[in-house]
Amino acid sequence: MRKADRGLDAAADAPAQAQDDVVSLEQRLVSKAQAGDRKALQVLLARHADALYSRIVLPRTGDRAVAEDIVKDTMVTAIEKLDTFRWRGRSIYFWLRQIAVNKVIDHHRRTGRAGRLAQSIANEPELSVLPSPSGPGPEAALIAKEEQQRNAARIRATLEQMNPRYRKAVELRLVEERPREECAQALEVSVGTFDVLFFRAVRAFRKTFEESA
Repeated sequence: MRKADRGLDAAADAPAQAQDDVVSLEQRLVSKAQAGDRKALQVLLARHADALYSRIVLPRTGDRAVAEDIVKDTMVTAIEKLDTFRWRGRSIYFWLRQIAVNKVIDHHRRTGRAGRLAQSIANEPELSVLPSPSGPGPEAALIAKEEQQRNAARIRATLEQMNPRYRKAVELRLVEERPREECAQALEVSVGTFDVLFFRAVRAFRKTFEESA
C-alpha cells in the first residue's frame, strides 16, 4: 500500500484530534481531492455525509427517502464544483452544508411547501454534526459551536433588516408559533391576507438569509 494511501486510511479512522491538526488534515485532503485523488475525495465527503443527513437535510424534509436523495445530490454537486471551492481556514463542512440547504430549498420550491420552507431556514438546529460513537471530539464541538453562533447572528441580522410588518409576521408564526388565525388577528388582517403577507415575508427572509451566508 502506498504511503499516501495509508495516510488517507488513518485520516478516515483517526480518533479525535486537536483543532489545528483536524483543520490541517482536512486542508490536505481538499488539496489532494482537487488534484484528482479519488480516495481523498471519498474520505473527505464521507467525513460529513452523516452530519448532513441527520442534522441538516432530514430535519428539514421529514422524509428519509427524500433526505437520502438530497444528500446524494449534494455529494454529486460537491464533486462537480470541487474545483470552485477555496480553502478559508475552516472545515469544508460549511460549504457542503450550504449546498445541502440549497438542495432542500429547491425541493420545497418544487413541492410548493412555502411554510415548510420558511421553517427549514428559520429553525436552525443547535448542533450541525453528530458526535462520534466514542463521544464528541474537538472537530464536532468546534463545528457545532461555530455553527450555532453563526446561525444565531445571521437570523438576528436578517430579522433586523426586514420590513417591520414582514418581521412581525415571521416572529408571530415561526418564533412564537401562533396559529394563522391569531397571527392575522394580531396584524389586524384577514387570514387570507396574512397568508399572502407571510409568504412574502418568508421570501424576503430567505433572500436576505441566503445573501448573508
